[in-house]
Amino acid sequence: MAGAMAGKRDWLEAGLDILGEHGAPALTIERLTERLGLTKGSFYHHFKGMGGYKTALLAHIEAEGTAAYIAYADSGPDRSARARLDRLAERVSDDDRGPALEVAVRAWAQQDPEVRALQERVDRTRMAYLRDLWQEITGDPAAAEQTALLLYLVTIGADHLVPAASGRALRGLYDLVIRLGAGDRAP
Repeated sequence: MAGAMAGKRDWLEAGLDILGEHGAPALTIERLTERLGLTKGSFYHHFKGMGGYKTALLAHIEAEGTAAYIAYADSGPDRSARARLDRLAERVSDDDRGPALEVAVRAWAQQDPEVRALQERVDRTRMAYLRDLWQEITGDPAAAEQTALLLYLVTIGADHLVPAASGRALRGLYDLVIRLGAGDRAP
């Protein structure tokens, strides 16, 4: 990107990469400018220091890691809960950057109140979405709550394995949980 002007999204995407690769302590203006091959002036053109950048990055994490996934799951001609779960499972299991980024954000949330508030909001949003889908499938609020939690815990746990569970392995687990939660017979 040397010689070009980076847009705000470029800075935020670079931050996601750095966060996923090296963790929150590595999020510095120096590392961001080095990654993009740009100057600090370009950074300050978009953000009022690291505080403003962090707030924008957290909003970007929420938009890209939650809202975009839900929008993808809700897209498509088949609007049934089962079809939306399948699309969501597809998107999550195909995301190569997701596992490392999820772990990094959760670690950061243990040390930073602003990040913790984001993580709590993201977890509530994701769980509510899963619970609503399972409620539509099962018609049973208690079963919907438990199955949504199980599916979400599988996702979080898979991200924390070292190395993280592969997309293919994770997709197999999602398919199993979805079949079991929907009352289908497991293979």
